[in-house]
Amino acid sequence: ELSRSVPRDNLVVLMAGGLGTRLKPLTDECPKPMLQIAGRPILETILLNFIEQDFHRFYIAVNYRADVIERYFEDGKRWNVDIRYINEEQQLGTAGALSLLPEKSSLPLIVMNGDLLTKVNIEQLLEFHTMNQSKATMGVKEFDFRVPYGVLKLDGHTIVEVDEKPVQSFFVNAGIYVLDPEVVDMIPSNRVFDMPSLFEQLIGAGQQTTAFPIREYWLDIGQPADFEKAAGDFNILFS
Repeated sequence: ELSRSVPRDNLVVLMAGGLGTRLKPLTDECPKPMLQIAGRPILETILLNFIEQDFHRFYIAVNYRADVIERYFEDGKRWNVDIRYINEEQQLGTAGALSLLPEKSSLPLIVMNGDLLTKVNIEQLLEFHTMNQSKATMGVKEFDFRVPYGVLKLDGHTIVEVDEKPVQSFFVNAGIYVLDPEVVDMIPSNRVFDMPSLFEQLIGAGQQTTAFPIREYWLDIGQPADFEKAAGDFNILFS
């Protein structure tokens, strides 16, 4: 009994309403989350990762070619989960669709972009959020950028140091979030609103926000090169 999986009742919202402009012509008729990698839509791989971690209550925010997504996933019975839809009449950004959620929850809400390929451990993300008493947690990924030139440190016109092609590291927004239920009420109703704006609003109000470093595999499929990389990585990491 101790080893038996316990269903997690947190709502999971998958953002799948984007136009996928940078991946045209692949997205001319197909929404980006439905592009197939190894014979499976990106969005289905995301869904299965959540199901493996015992989540079963899903909302998918849709806009562009919503019919393709709704026809494929229907109500989720094929996977023994509950899938419902948030229909954006217009593009509402990376957070705006949350204002259309038809129900409130007493549990933290998980939000994820529908164009990510990742093995992130959602259980650890939730525990991190709770442990830090955070109102909103953002999954972040370390990104290294190599400057292709020698970088000079100057004192006036005097060269103090030359750093040849240094590598700078940054944490970037990974498109995965945990939000306390009351945070959703801060999102303006039915208008364009992005997640960074929500975090800025919380920070300005003195609320606790935290960054959860993602150490597992993570790829944002935004460019054709990313799509090709995802196809190459899939059989190694997701089979």
